[in-house]
Amino acid sequence: MMQPVALVTGSARRIGATIVRTLHADGMRVIIHYRGSQQEAQALATELNQIRPDSAHLLQADLDEPDAVRALAADAISAFGRLDLLVNNASSFYPTPVDTASDDDWTRLVHSNLRAPFILSQSLAPALRAQQGSIINIVDVYAEKPLSQHTLYCMAKAGLAMMTKSLARELGPDIRVNGVSPGPILWPESGQMNQDAITDATALKRCGAPEDIASAVAWLARDAGFVTGQILAVDGGRSLSFQGG
Repeated sequence: MMQPVALVTGSARRIGATIVRTLHADGMRVIIHYRGSQQEAQALATELNQIRPDSAHLLQADLDEPDAVRALAADAISAFGRLDLLVNNASSFYPTPVDTASDDDWTRLVHSNLRAPFILSQSLAPALRAQQGSIINIVDVYAEKPLSQHTLYCMAKAGLAMMTKSLARELGPDIRVNGVSPGPILWPESGQMNQDAITDATALKRCGAPEDIASAVAWLARDAGFVTGQILAVDGGRSLSFQGG
C-alpha cells in the first residue's frame, strides 16, 4: 500500500517544520516547500529520509508569483505521483499602518496568505479528489478580531477563513477543507512588544507549542472524516475574551 503524501507550504522551519515532522511520524510522505530557507529545508529532508528513505522531497517556490505557485503544484504531484493532503501554512506577517501601506505590502501579504492558498487548492483539487484527500489552511485568531496596524494581514487571513468554508462546500464530497487558527504559539521573529498582555488574555495563561498546531492538523487530516468547513481555534482560549494586540 502506497503511503499518503502531504504538501506543507513554508515548512522548512518553525510551525511548518513541526507539522511536517508530525505528519511524517504518522506515516505520510512529505513535500517540504520553502522560499529562502534552503539550508533548513535540506536538513529537515535529510533527517526524515534517514528515518524512512525516499519519504521527504524538497520544492522551492516564491508564493508571491502566481506562475511559480502553479509550477509548485505541478511539481508536487510529480514528486510522488499522488497527493492526499495540502497544508497551506506559509505566511508573511508584519505591520502595515494605514498611512504607509504600499502596493508591495499588498503583494507580499495578500499573495502569500490568500492568493497562493487559493491557486494551490485550485491546481491540486484533481489530485486530491482522486485520493479523497483534504486541505487544511493555517488561519489566525486575527482573522476575526483585528490586530492593530496589521490591516492587510488581517484582511488576508479573514479571506482565507472564508475560502476554507467556501471551498468546503464547493469541493465536497470528495475533498474536505478545514482550518486551524493558532493563538500565541511562536512570537514573530521581528518581536511583539505586548507578549505578556497577549499571554494574560488567554484562558490558560500561557503560550502554546508548535506541536499543538501540528497535532490539530494531524487530527483533521487523519481522524476527522466527518468534519469539513470548520476552523479549529488552537489558542488557549484567547478568542473567548479577545483583546486586540
